[in-house]
Amino acid sequence: MSVSDGTYGFGSPTARLLIKTGRAGLGRKAGHDLTIEATRWSGNAVVVAADPGKSSVTVTVETGSLTVREGAGGIKPLTDADRADIKRTLEGEALLHTAQYPVITFRSTGVTGTLESFEITGDLTIKDRTHPVTVHGGSDGDGMVCGSAIVTQPGWGIKPYSAFLGALKLADDVRIEFAVTKLEPVPGPGQAAG
Repeated sequence: MSVSDGTYGFGSPTARLLIKTGRAGLGRKAGHDLTIEATRWSGNAVVVAADPGKSSVTVTVETGSLTVREGAGGIKPLTDADRADIKRTLEGEALLHTAQYPVITFRSTGVTGTLESFEITGDLTIKDRTHPVTVHGGSDGDGMVCGSAIVTQPGWGIKPYSAFLGALKLADDVRIEFAVTKLEPVPGPGQAAG
């Protein structure tokens, strides 16, 4: 996948968006470090290689599509019932409240660097709260575009899950990772899709 100036679409199923959590508290050995995948999400990137400041990125994630893929650590392996319980907790009012807030959005406010190594600053909106986030990423030269950002949950009104009277809880910071294997050119006005 070579990328030249233009507008591109991306998202599932030709890209992955993962949320990785960590544990905190005295009981952290009992819990799991989770990998949660957004299975329905999409984005657009406007690429202006000669002037990255004119480039932009937008991403929309359906909150109800977050699915637990993996649980590392813990006293016992993560079961399908555990995954279902975690999904219900994620969708509940204390965390993402997906019934009221069905999407998470990101809109870039600045892009610097090159296609091989870039930094995107932007506004992340979760539960109608918007705060700045910085995404670090790049392309591997073989067409894979990947990167990550750190999000501190309480800033968006998300109280990290806790159990055992707070002895086990998720860490405030979660890591968002993305990997895009295919960018689809988006035709401009008067152009046919290729």
